[in-house]
Amino acid sequence: MTFGLLYCFLVGINCLGAGIKGLGSGVMDSYFSDSMNPVLGLLVGILGTTLVQSSSVTSALVVGLVGSGELSVSSAVPMIMGANIGTTVTNTLASLAHATKALEFRRAFAAATCHDFFNFLSVVTLLPLEIITRAISGAGILERIAGTVAGWTVGSRGATYKSPLKAAFKFGKESVKHSIEYFTKSEQAVFILLALIGAAIILLTLTLIVKCMRGIVIQRMERYVNRILGTGGPVAIMVGIVLTVMVQSSSITTSILVPLAGAGALKLKQIYPITLGANIGTTVTALLASMAVGSETAEAARQIALVHLSFNLLGILIWYVPSRTRRIVLRLAEWFALFATRYKKWALLYVAALFYGLPALIVLLAGTG
Repeated sequence: MTFGLLYCFLVGINCLGAGIKGLGSGVMDSYFSDSMNPVLGLLVGILGTTLVQSSSVTSALVVGLVGSGELSVSSAVPMIMGANIGTTVTNTLASLAHATKALEFRRAFAAATCHDFFNFLSVVTLLPLEIITRAISGAGILERIAGTVAGWTVGSRGATYKSPLKAAFKFGKESVKHSIEYFTKSEQAVFILLALIGAAIILLTLTLIVKCMRGIVIQRMERYVNRILGTGGPVAIMVGIVLTVMVQSSSITTSILVPLAGAGALKLKQIYPITLGANIGTTVTALLASMAVGSETAEAARQIALVHLSFNLLGILIWYVPSRTRRIVLRLAEWFALFATRYKKWALLYVAALFYGLPALIVLLAGTG
């Protein structure tokens, strides 16, 4: 069943890209362009992810848009960063369930917000660096790293090998398209519906994949997490990667850590590396989505998927590997948890404003401006 859902997910990516591409060049220009403010792109990524409760869905949609040729890699980079921030809302909400018990809530909220602070600090560090290096050399550092690796993985431009998998995805897309054409003969309507159905397939199949894998894996996860108590950071990071790939959701991995932290079974310094592994594990979805993109835009689609991976890896190198910067993240989480324990209303305001209110307001103002 899981393989069938995965196939449908990749067909959805094809449908989304083909639908947008079929509407004609420039159809997305009113929403996204190379001159779009990177902060707006970041907020679009945050809001989109908090609304669907999944960075995997957001990153897959972004890959589809890049694969259609209607969204450039440079415009998509801040959205991918925003998706990383948006995904932290789930475990932060989970920590609020412990609000009635002060000590429990303090530990749970610190466990949740160490994820927040890692992503915030990574964006604060890497987004300005991306903008500066793009202004100097024409391509940001993440865009350049990901582009180099994408060139290796996609292969030479002169290759003529046709993947049977891509042929299967194309067959699925054409089947959806022909079904739509049965109901309408308007070419524009066909492509609009193809894009909308593609987005719906992506959302539905990822939701079902997560539920399916949760049923298989969820009962074992706590045992796996407890086995690495006291182990080093690299092992904990690998555990986070494996668990997230298994359930196809970083939110599940990080949300399971919250009650364990609240109960005192895990310490913050043990949770932090597992969270970082979850961040890496969730990038697999975008990489899978890029596999479904046609040959003419395969490299760009693979590039933006690799931007997601590169962003998390560089963030780890900056905010985890050096012990001094690692302590900054942990102390910020501990301080904020202490503050939230004393003033619980501010914790609720933090979630509502940062993940929903502020991004929605700025995106709305930008759209009407």
